[in-house]
Amino acid sequence: MNIFDSIFYFCISLLPVAAIAAWMIRGRVHAQFRDTHWRSLPAHYGWYIFICMILPSSVLFLLVSTLHLLTLYSASGATLLSAAFLLTLWGGWYGFKNINPDLCAREFVESVIRYLLISAAFISILTTIGIVLAIIFEAIHFFKIVSFWEFITGTHWAPDDATSGNTSGMFGSIPIFAGTFMITIIAMLVAVPIGILSAVFMSEYASERVRNTAKPALEILAGIPTVVYGFFAAITVSPLVVKFADSVGLQADYTNALTPGIVMGIMIIPFISSLSDDVIRAVPRALRDGSLALGTTISETVKYIVLPAALPGIIAAILLGVSRALGETMIVVMAAGLRPNLTWNPLEGMTTVTVRIVDALTGDQAFDSPETLSAFGLGLVLLVITLLLNVVSIYVTRRFRSQYE
Repeated sequence: MNIFDSIFYFCISLLPVAAIAAWMIRGRVHAQFRDTHWRSLPAHYGWYIFICMILPSSVLFLLVSTLHLLTLYSASGATLLSAAFLLTLWGGWYGFKNINPDLCAREFVESVIRYLLISAAFISILTTIGIVLAIIFEAIHFFKIVSFWEFITGTHWAPDDATSGNTSGMFGSIPIFAGTFMITIIAMLVAVPIGILSAVFMSEYASERVRNTAKPALEILAGIPTVVYGFFAAITVSPLVVKFADSVGLQADYTNALTPGIVMGIMIIPFISSLSDDVIRAVPRALRDGSLALGTTISETVKYIVLPAALPGIIAAILLGVSRALGETMIVVMAAGLRPNLTWNPLEGMTTVTVRIVDALTGDQAFDSPETLSAFGLGLVLLVITLLLNVVSIYVTRRFRSQYE
């Protein structure tokens, strides 16, 4: 029996016991609640017993599992389960001994919940820091091989032609980021107008019946797997783009940047529409009524009152869509190809940062090769760009919020 099997057996055996003990204590306190002045509600005493029984063994499992993953200490599963069982019994005995009307169980339960929430926030922060540090450390190894200046200013990307001793001019990332930004811009040109206009319609013009039907139907688009969008782009949209380009005298590749941009924009519409709709509906009704009372029309009220008041939330929705577009991979692979191409023509094939990262990490190259390490260099630059976008969005959001509050 290993550690994780012990955790499983603990959950299916001792957790129900703790729940039954909590239920019994809650019932006993409830029976005496009218005759005796208890400082907390019966449910708080039930949660008090449950926490006393589960918390010590949970801390033990967390500590031993961490030491096991770090290869610092390893205990047998049977030993760990036995120790957890004893700690659970001790916690139950300690909790039952302290149950009395003068015990303020509510403060204990709320303090435990507060520390759990703090721990969850701390774990999320540590996870973010760990991701950033992992990318930075591996990117440093890459930039020891390839010049950072050459990487961010070079216009030629050909890692297959690079050798261990000669990487000069082979890792210019501008074509990759140019493709990323072009496809993202095309996607946002499709998603932002349709998403915001549909949000305005559902929040200001549509009846409740129409809104309750249209909004779920629109949000279905968010649940479609991206690989399905990729098939739709490669099989349906790309031939249509090629035929339309031929009809107007232009030449288009079947793997072009316009197709994934259009399909990605369709995919992002529900993100922008749903969030913008919630933000617009959150604008106080008094602002609308005051504007209409002054003689303005509904469209003027939406243009001059509602949209400016909801602008911070709309900007946040748009930036969420931008982040979604920057991180998309499958649609680009299936519709735009893998060719790093520095061009202004969206009818030619291009690629994005995420596609090149996947291609670098899934190849048969050694992990310490320049081609594989280039994924971390691309990831680091993309991380910095995303950070800058978030900083700009926070600044714009706070500026407009302070203006319209």
